Amino acid sequence: MAYIRDGDEAVGFLMAFFDIDWTGGGTDFRSGLWRLNIADKKQGGGYGRFAVESVAAEIRRRGGTRLTTTWHPGADGPAGFYPALGFRPTGETSGDQTVGVLELG
Repeated sequence: MAYIRDGDEAVGFLMAFFDIDWTGGGTDFRSGLWRLNIADKKQGGGYGRFAVESVAAEIRRRGGTRLTTTWHPGADGPAGFYPALGFRPTGETSGDQTVGVLELG
C-alpha cells in the first residue's frame, strides 16, 4: 500500500499487484491496480491519474506491457474514470466488478 500525498497531506492511497497468477492456472500472469481511493473532496484534482501513471511506470520498469484493474459498475463508481484514462473493459468480471486493461505500449 502506498499513500498519495500532496505535500504533507494524505489525499488517498493505492494498492498494486505485480505478476500474480490471475486465474490460478499458471498461464495468465497480470500486474495492475488492486485498490485506488482518493478522498471525496480531492477527486478531480489529478491525484488518481498520477496514481495510475505511477503504477504503469513500475509495471513498465518490470517489463510489463499491460495494467489490469477492476471497478464497480454504475454511476456512483469510477466507471467513467478508468475509460477516460484509456482502460478498456475486457468482458471479464471479478465478482461483481468489471475487469479493465490499459495497454502500456
